[in-house]
Amino acid sequence: MNNSLVAAIDQGTSSTRILIFSVATKEVIAFHQIEFESCYPHEGWVEQNPLEILSTVNQCIENIVQKLKSLNIDPDNIKAIGITNQRETTVAWDKQTGAPLHNAIVWLDTRTKSTVDQFKAKVSENDLEKIKKLCGLPLSTYFSAVKMRWLLDNVDDVKNALDEGRLMVGTIDTWLIYNLTGGTKGGIYITDVTNASRTMLMNIRTACWDEKLCNYFDIPLEILPSIRSSSEIYSHISDGAFKGIPLSGCLGDQQAALAGQLCFQKGEAKNTYGTGCFLLYNTGLEPITSDHGLLTTVAYKFGPQNPTVYALEGSVAVAGDAVKWLRDGLGFIKKSSDIEELASSVSNSGGVYFVPAFSGLYAPYWQTDARGIIIGLTQFTSKAHIARATLEAVSFQTRELLDAMNKDSGIPLMSLKVDGGMTANSLLMQIQSDILGIPVVRPSMAETTALGAAVAAAVAEGIALWDISSLTEQTEVSVFQPKLEAKERKSRYSKWKIAIQRCMRWETDN
Repeated sequence: MNNSLVAAIDQGTSSTRILIFSVATKEVIAFHQIEFESCYPHEGWVEQNPLEILSTVNQCIENIVQKLKSLNIDPDNIKAIGITNQRETTVAWDKQTGAPLHNAIVWLDTRTKSTVDQFKAKVSENDLEKIKKLCGLPLSTYFSAVKMRWLLDNVDDVKNALDEGRLMVGTIDTWLIYNLTGGTKGGIYITDVTNASRTMLMNIRTACWDEKLCNYFDIPLEILPSIRSSSEIYSHISDGAFKGIPLSGCLGDQQAALAGQLCFQKGEAKNTYGTGCFLLYNTGLEPITSDHGLLTTVAYKFGPQNPTVYALEGSVAVAGDAVKWLRDGLGFIKKSSDIEELASSVSNSGGVYFVPAFSGLYAPYWQTDARGIIIGLTQFTSKAHIARATLEAVSFQTRELLDAMNKDSGIPLMSLKVDGGMTANSLLMQIQSDILGIPVVRPSMAETTALGAAVAAAVAEGIALWDISSLTEQTEVSVFQPKLEAKERKSRYSKWKIAIQRCMRWETDN
């Protein structure tokens, strides 16, 4: 019997988790999770402590080993480790000491709006389109290049480290891999192609750092980590309970979910419902430039000699965070999971629409000056109606992504695979199917992001615990069929579009 195991480190926006998969059954046999807090120094600023993130990873490793031992499972059976991470979140640290030079700037952070405006003013609209075609991304506060530029412009320690040749900078995968493989004592300084594709500094076609892009953002190419494939033996864990185990897989979290859903064929897509909402559509070996507000991104590259596979992505900034706001900001619910019962207590939203544009709108609008609105309130409105409108907001935003994707690809999606924490909410899944007008397919094993990281690690040359062609989709799924009449679906979506227009340019107009 094959007792081999694969570990997946899943470092997300609000927690760090480690999951252990059986190679024989592909099932989760143990996991450990530690939540941590972001801090908000100013309006629109979102930061995290890089040392705390690293600490949660190390704590998870120690705890998972103890859990395996308590189950009489030998930790030595772990043959490979994959990492998946929150993307775009940016860390700068000192090459000599290994210490962070500033808190990590989280992907949701909007402090760089003025930085973005300055870069937009430097070039024409035509040149902005050329930049987008080079990197696949529109100029936005979302991506890592402008966060790096902000650190260089505003943090003396970062500027000094650059001047003195001590600066290291990267996304969370780079920070973790560097530290897990030795840090200042020989840690490797790399990123994978999926995370690099989220910086605005990588040429989407060559999968290399691009001199023109680096010059545009005035970021020295030589300070960036080397770009590697998503699946190869990078190095081995240098210390702790996982010491000596090969680190052989790395994917940004949304690409990991795509792999975990086994969307390896052109035309397959998945939607992940987490802090934000992310719809990825496998476009095969050719990058497609979107005409409808979507991102061109790398889906995966499983091995240095294997081709790069691309995807179109629709990104929504606020999904689960809207539920968290109802919980923490308004006190409507005690636990996030309580929203299903509250929203189910009414049959509809009572004409209420909620656009949760807390940090502007991402795809397909890319409007940093939009702000959240709740519209359609009457004396009849209760917190249950607002709760239901929150679930509808997630579903309407996904509908906008799917509409854009159908236009770009020319092939309408006939069903939608879903994953992420919010998919446990069956009411949300039914609302989603009703608003899309197509079936929504939820797997019984919801840990698709971690599974994707495990897949990347397990298929690496020299590991070969799994073979991509032998991986089969889960047969245990829940399918939610649309129940809403087409006329009603169209009416509700039209109202949503009106609400979207009313939240635009709020900061500009006031």
